[in-house]
Amino acid sequence: MSGKYVPAYEKIAALLRTAIESGEIAPGGQLPAVRDLAARYEVTPGTVSRAVGRLQALGLVTTTRGGGIYVRGFEPIIRNSPGRLARDRWGTGATIQDADTGKRSRTVDVETGERVAPDWVAAPLGLADGAVAAFRSRRFVVEDRYVQLSVSWMPAELVRGTAIMHTDTGPGGMYARLAELGHAPATFVERVRTRMPTRDEEERLELLAGTPVFEITRHATTEAGRCVEVNRMTLDGRAYVLDYTFPA
Repeated sequence: MSGKYVPAYEKIAALLRTAIESGEIAPGGQLPAVRDLAARYEVTPGTVSRAVGRLQALGLVTTTRGGGIYVRGFEPIIRNSPGRLARDRWGTGATIQDADTGKRSRTVDVETGERVAPDWVAAPLGLADGAVAAFRSRRFVVEDRYVQLSVSWMPAELVRGTAIMHTDTGPGGMYARLAELGHAPATFVERVRTRMPTRDEEERLELLAGTPVFEITRHATTEAGRCVEVNRMTLDGRAYVLDYTFPA
């Protein structure tokens, strides 16, 4: 059985993307001219232009009026813990993502709803098998690059009908809203591991084949010891640096 047909421009875009993301062509570096790439890959200049357009759509290159094609730089996102989760941040209206990306261009796709909680969610939330939990699913884009998937799970009866289930949860995000409901997180525990992505994660983050991800699972617990959130995050391993600052 033959494999799935891949257009020539997609193949060329994938080859150039690999060269860019592997560092073979450094940020700020110039790609060969369209005519030279056309000769190298034995295709028409129009096919190369479509490949370059694909790279532009991915935020990997920019073009100049003179026709030059240059690699855009992507500064790794510094994810500093535990400071990013400090109550004096979200408690005063700041967002956790601002701690990571500052004023860099950022957008997020959000989906909310309720569904049966997986076992690894139900147990810490204290839910019975087959119980429904509320969820907030997000896909983060920084400077036109997909960088993170995140799904927060919470007891449905706790957050149903609240701003936590809105697309925009308001100043301070969902932790500030939990605090207003009398369930402020007092302790966060995160477990980090690296692994290869699933096919769905690879597609949604537009990862190159062979790119690993960070999987971070967070439990948010109140002073009373109740777990009010289980959040599983999947981070592009080439987009993030994980920093940890704590007293000796």
